Amino acid sequence: MKYSSVLSVLAAVSAVSALSFLERAQQPIMNQVPNLGPAIPPPSKDNPSQPPADSDTVILSDVLGRDRSINIFAGFTRDITSITQRLEDSTQNTTILAPINSAITALPRKPWEDPEDYDNLGNQAYEGEEGEERARRNMRRFVEAHVVPVSPWKEGDKVKTLAGAEIWWESKDKKKFIQPGNIEVSSVASQVYNGQVWILKGVRNYA
Repeated sequence: MKYSSVLSVLAAVSAVSALSFLERAQQPIMNQVPNLGPAIPPPSKDNPSQPPADSDTVILSDVLGRDRSINIFAGFTRDITSITQRLEDSTQNTTILAPINSAITALPRKPWEDPEDYDNLGNQAYEGEEGEERARRNMRRFVEAHVVPVSPWKEGDKVKTLAGAEIWWESKDKKKFIQPGNIEVSSVASQVYNGQVWILKGVRNYA
């Protein structure tokens, strides 16, 4: 082959290569890299190993109240928007300390009553709009005293409830006791995607 012919062939090959390069450059970037498999969703902020739940995942809001022994407390939680939103949020793990009905009905006063309110305001403490708002605040404090913003919750780990009190739990004779107060946990009603429901035989201090 003559030298001029070789140059013609090389020029043609170069032109084809250049065209191929330009065509590849114009393609979407995802078409130019190997298939790396499906993307993995980021982990939830409370549990790094746990991805966000899908629509079929059972969470605390789905199960709280199914146990009739704690349906009074379950009803209290539904009246507090911030608690309801937390239990419906699959990225916020929570341990619910739900007193049994008999423990709530045995209280010397209603959960929304505070002796200091009666001392300061008398028998009219919960009348009128201001009284109703005062009762709502007290009820929220009562519920928040039974909500621990972690799950799983390890024995001896001191954590603050949503009401701000520091608590922990200990095991004695194969039973769990919430401290301070030595309140026995009778059973774990539910263990779901974003937490657990622990059934208490007593009521925690409001603070």
